[in-house]
Amino acid sequence: MSVPDKKDWEDGGQEGNTEGRIEAILFVAGDAVEIRDLAKALGISEHETVSALIRLRDTYDFQQRGFALKLFGSKAQLATRAIYANDVVRLLQPVQQQSLSQAAMETLAVVAYKQPVTRAEVEQIRGVKCDYSIQSLMNKGLIRETGRKDTIGRPILFGTTDTFLSHFGLRTLEDLPPLPVPEQEAAEPENQEE
Repeated sequence: MSVPDKKDWEDGGQEGNTEGRIEAILFVAGDAVEIRDLAKALGISEHETVSALIRLRDTYDFQQRGFALKLFGSKAQLATRAIYANDVVRLLQPVQQQSLSQAAMETLAVVAYKQPVTRAEVEQIRGVKCDYSIQSLMNKGLIRETGRKDTIGRPILFGTTDTFLSHFGLRTLEDLPPLPVPEQEAAEPENQEE
């Protein structure tokens, strides 16, 4: 058995179909990969890359493969298909991840819908201190610092991350469900005089 020389490896990167090449990269990467980085690695345009990713995703969905292609933000990632998760858990028995507390979920919801938002603004909406929840969400990679507000003290602004999008199965923030309108606010427009 002979070992392929460097020229064979270099030429081998251009063989095969685009979907197969993408699949190989995502499989080895494990984590989410920026679409622009994927396009650059393949030597094709981002538009061609997105088209190939969509074809792959649709094929996996149609065949109900054991893995799914998740597209979120500007990233792509292979992940276990949700309907097969229990089978994986039974075999691997992974350590249970600690779920988010009610306080952390409420804080995350405020950040997701009001971003960019300061800690004080989150606390004003929730009516309680949220130092621990914000730190916990940052440690889990669900929120991040996005800058500073141009006011006295220049407080830190927070926003969600691509990990947030991936965790909740969202492609973009526009995919968030609409906030419910309180009954009083919903009735006000009808009662206003012109």
